[in-house]
Amino acid sequence: WDLGGARSSTSSFPQIQNKPLGSPGEQGQITHAHNTVSNFKRFHGRAFNDPFVQKEKEKLSYDLVPMKNGGVGVKVMYMDEEHIFSVEQISAMLLTKLKETAESNLKKPVTDCVISVLGTAFDPFLGGRNFDGKLVDYFCAEIKSKYKLDPKTKVRALLRLYQECEKLKKLMSSNSTDIPLNIECFMNDTDVSGKMNRSQFEELCADLLQRIEMPLLSLMEQTQLKVEDVNAVEIVGGATRIPAVKERIAKFFGKDVSTTLNADEAIARGCALQCAILSPAFKVREFSVTDATPFPISLLWNTEAEDTEGVHEVFSRNHAAPFSKVLTFYRKGPFELEAFYSDPNGVPYPESKIGRYVIQNVAAQKDGEKSKVKVKVRVNTHGIFSVSTASMVEPVKNEECEDVSVETEVEAQDQRPIENFSDKNIQQENSEAGTQSQVQTDGQQTSQSPPSSEPPSEENKIPDVKKTNEKKGDQPPEAKKPKIKVKNVELPIEANLVWQLGKDLLNMYIETEGKMIMQDKLEKERNDAKNAVEEYVYEFRDKLSGPYEKFVCEKDLQGFSALLAETEGWLYEEGEDEAKQVYVEKLENLKKLGTPIEMRFQEAEERPKLLQELGHRLQYYATIAGEFKNKDEKYIHIDEMEMMKVEKCVSEVVEWMNNAVSAQAKKSLDQDPAVHSSEIKAKLQELNNVCEPVVTQPKPKVDSPKEENPLSEQSDYKTEDMGDDKNSEMPQQNGECHPSDQNTINMDLD
Repeated sequence: WDLGGARSSTSSFPQIQNKPLGSPGEQGQITHAHNTVSNFKRFHGRAFNDPFVQKEKEKLSYDLVPMKNGGVGVKVMYMDEEHIFSVEQISAMLLTKLKETAESNLKKPVTDCVISVLGTAFDPFLGGRNFDGKLVDYFCAEIKSKYKLDPKTKVRALLRLYQECEKLKKLMSSNSTDIPLNIECFMNDTDVSGKMNRSQFEELCADLLQRIEMPLLSLMEQTQLKVEDVNAVEIVGGATRIPAVKERIAKFFGKDVSTTLNADEAIARGCALQCAILSPAFKVREFSVTDATPFPISLLWNTEAEDTEGVHEVFSRNHAAPFSKVLTFYRKGPFELEAFYSDPNGVPYPESKIGRYVIQNVAAQKDGEKSKVKVKVRVNTHGIFSVSTASMVEPVKNEECEDVSVETEVEAQDQRPIENFSDKNIQQENSEAGTQSQVQTDGQQTSQSPPSSEPPSEENKIPDVKKTNEKKGDQPPEAKKPKIKVKNVELPIEANLVWQLGKDLLNMYIETEGKMIMQDKLEKERNDAKNAVEEYVYEFRDKLSGPYEKFVCEKDLQGFSALLAETEGWLYEEGEDEAKQVYVEKLENLKKLGTPIEMRFQEAEERPKLLQELGHRLQYYATIAGEFKNKDEKYIHIDEMEMMKVEKCVSEVVEWMNNAVSAQAKKSLDQDPAVHSSEIKAKLQELNNVCEPVVTQPKPKVDSPKEENPLSEQSDYKTEDMGDDKNSEMPQQNGECHPSDQNTINMDLD
C-alpha cells in the first residue's frame, strides 16, 4: 500500500509503504520515490553505522541519516520542509494509518490490535526480497553490459526493475520455460529486455537455498522434537511458492508439504483469531496459546568486593511469557543490574545489551548489617523485559506496628538459603528454585514445594495426636519461636535502556505525531476543497453542452464557460497550492452562476410531474363532490357544510393552477420559472389537508335490534322431568351407557 493517501496530491507529506520486506510491491508506480519510505523494519534496533544498514542504504529510494542517539533516521520533505524522523516514528505513522483504515472499514473505533512477531527459529536475511535482490543484481549487470546503462544510478529505474523482477520470479514459480523481461523507456527512453528460466534462477540463488535447512534444524532443536514426530507441515509466506524452497522443506521433513492456507493471508488470519480470543465480543473454541521468550536473558551485577561480578540467567530460551521472578539481594547501598541476551550470536541484531537498572535508596540496617532487597524482573505479554519493582525489607519496632503495614518472618533454627549463586548475597524466588520456592506470575503468587525422593525425616513427620496428648503432661511447654515484624519499602529504579525510547523522547514523539495528525486533517480538508472546485468545473462544463444547454442564454453561456476555463487554468498554475478558504471562495463564485442554471433544469424536470399529480387529486375530490350532490350512498353521511369546504378548496386550487400554468407558458427555459416545485408541493399539501379528512369520514355504526328467544335462554338448563321420562331416548355415550342408568359401571382407576 502507498499510504500517502490525501497527501499524495500535493507531494508535501512523506509517504509510507506497508509492504513486507519480502516484496517491494508496486514501487514502480510511486509518484514521489524520494519521499516514499518502505522496507524499514530491519532498521529497528540498529545503529546507523551498522554494516547491514550501510549495505541496505544503497538500495533505498530515500535517504538514511544518523540520529543523535546513533540510531537510524529517515530524511524526507514534510510540508515543503526537510525533516528527519526516526524509524520508530515511521513505524508509528504506519500503524496510525492502518488504524484509520481499519476504523473506516469497520465503522467502529479501534483501541487494541495484535501484531505478529517472528520467533522460535528464523533467518532475517532469507526472504522473498533476498530472492528478488539476486534477480535485480543479475539484470543490473546484464543491462550495464548490453545497453551501457546503470540502473543503480537512477532510483526510479531501480524500483521499476525490482517490480519487474518480482513479477518474473512469480512467473518462474509456475513455468519452467524461458520467461522474458521487457521494460519500455527504462532509462534515457531506452527499452531493455532479458530472459531467465527456473533452472538459472535456482542456480543464481543456490546460496540462499542452502540456508533454508539451518532455521529448520534450530526449530527442531528448540522444540525438542524429531522429524519423525512431525505429522504434517504447512508452509506460508510468499517465498514458499518458489518450487526449490518447497523441495528443500519437503526433503528436510521427509514428507510432502501442505499449502491449504492462503500463503499471504495466513498470518493476518492468525492475528484475527488472536483478536477474537482476546475480545469479549467473540466466543471461540477454548484453547490456550503460551508465548515464549525466544532469546535467553541474563542479569549481571557487581558484588560488594567490587572485584568480582555475579551473573545469572533469569529467563532461559523459550521460557513461558508473561512471567515474573523475584531475586533477593543483600546490600548496604545502591547497586546496578545489567540485563543482556545470554547468547549474543543467537540474536539477529548486533546489540545484545538490554539496559542498566540502578536500584536506588538502598541503605544498611541500623545495626550495620546488609539490608534485604527484593527485585522483581518481568517479561510482559509483549515479550519486553524490565526490572519492574524493587523493595527493601526493614524490621519494624513494636511502637511502629500499629501504624505500618507489616509482614511477619519466623526465624527457624535450621533455615537454609533457597539457591546459591556465585554471589552469596543473592537468592532467587521463582518456579525453578529449590525447596520452599515461590512463583510470581501475573499478579498471582503460589507456593511450590517440589517432591522429595527421600522419605521425610522424623522431625518433619506429622505427630500422632494421641501420643502427643499422652506425653503433653510429662513435658514442659515448648518455647515460642521468636517473630520479627518487617515492612517493605519501595525503592526507585533508574532505567537506562538500550534502543528503547525514554519517557521524555516518547512523549515528544507522541506530541509530534499528534501535530502531524492534525496537520493531516487540515491538509485533507484543503485537498477536498480543491478537488471540489476541480470536480465542479469538469462536471458543469460537460453539462453545459448537454442537459443544461437549453437552460442558459447565449450571453450567460459564453461568460460562464470562460469563467470555468479560467478557473481550470488557475487550478494547475498559481492556484495549485492555495489555502482551503481560497478554494471555498472560488467554488462559491462559480455556484453563483451555476446554481440558477442547475435550478432551472431541476424545476423543468420536477414541475410537470407535480402539476400532473395535483391535477389528479383535484379531479379525485371534484368527483366525490359530484357524487355527494347525486346522493350517492357512499357519501350521504357527510355533513353538507363540510362538503362545501371541499368544493371551495378545489375551486380555489384549480384557479391557482390555471394561472400558474398560464404564467409558466410565457417563460422560456433559460428564464427563472414563474412557479416553483416547492409552491406546487405546498398547494398539494394544502388541498389534501382540507379535503382528505372530509371525504374519508367513516359511516356511523347502526346497532341492529336484538331478538328475544326465551327457549334459547333456558336451553342451558336441564328440566327435572327429563330423567324420569322412560320413553325419551338420550344420546348414547361411549360404552352405550345412559347418564340416568342406575347400574353404574365399576372401574378401577389408577
